[in-house]
Amino acid sequence: MHPYRTHTCGELRKPHAGQTVRLSGWVHRKRDHGGVIFIDLRDHYGLTQVVINPDKEFFPAAERVRNESVVTVTGVIVPRSTDTVNPNLPTGEIELVAVSFEVESLCDQLPFPVNQETDAPEETRLEYRFLDLRRDSMHDNIMLRTRATTLAREHLISRGFTEFHTPILTSSSPEGARDYLVPSRIYPGEFYALPQAPQQFKQLLMVSGFDKYFQIAPCFRDEDSRADRSPGEFYQIDIEMSYVTQDDVFSELELLMTRMFKELSNKKVVADVFPRIPFRESIEKYGTDKPDIRFGLEMIEVTALFAGSEFKVFAGAAKSGGAVKVINARGAAANSRKFFDDA
Repeated sequence: MHPYRTHTCGELRKPHAGQTVRLSGWVHRKRDHGGVIFIDLRDHYGLTQVVINPDKEFFPAAERVRNESVVTVTGVIVPRSTDTVNPNLPTGEIELVAVSFEVESLCDQLPFPVNQETDAPEETRLEYRFLDLRRDSMHDNIMLRTRATTLAREHLISRGFTEFHTPILTSSSPEGARDYLVPSRIYPGEFYALPQAPQQFKQLLMVSGFDKYFQIAPCFRDEDSRADRSPGEFYQIDIEMSYVTQDDVFSELELLMTRMFKELSNKKVVADVFPRIPFRESIEKYGTDKPDIRFGLEMIEVTALFAGSEFKVFAGAAKSGGAVKVINARGAAANSRKFFDDA
């Protein structure tokens, strides 16, 4: 038998009943029910309930372990009784009755709980980032990013694109932010720049005759934090195509984005072809070139109504050839701030 595990904590099911198995993982939650200890053992793949009876010599060791201690448990898979089945857990029909229990690493007092969502200060979460990433929501975010990257790569390759990797150390080039600089050891006083985007390299590839290119590229920009990314670096899907029109590029992006949302999210995709709104129309109707059209909050021109108004701001705009527009937000007051934040 393998010294650490024969199965993962998300793998065992009712057909495994009667088998002797070994699991390793973190103590996710521990409960003492009348002298019998129940441990939810967690690894990357899921949870399995472990039962430790009080007549076992390792029972005191099981009593001492805190949540997030690392243990290895060997035992027999037993079906749960009907009234104790957990339908919310893939392994909820079975439990592991321990016959041996090894403590691999004891955990100290935790700075914040891992087995539940926490409102711990961000500074604390970042200091103990390895603990923060064990929480379900953060673990799921990391895995979602991996699945999105894998799907994008598989999709673009299936569409005839070739993946390339461009250099990280380069010369400075004008972009939208400041460069990060790396001092050169060979040429004192000279510096490399980290690329803000693979722009120059991908264009070199295209003029060299490579027809369809993509890269999931790190972009290094010395800029302030934004709501959707940390300062310093972020990754973007970068593509180039030869002998194509703007609509060809739009079509490829529609295929990629609709597939990603259909396969990776619970969002409803209402159209496989995105609506095309001319720039002027978008500005006239929404006041922006990137409108959120889910809510239909189009601006309505009411210049004529305010031409003779005593409200000088509107009346002045009307008389000077400007426009007065309003948004009909009927029913908006009935919704909470959370509704709009989640929208």
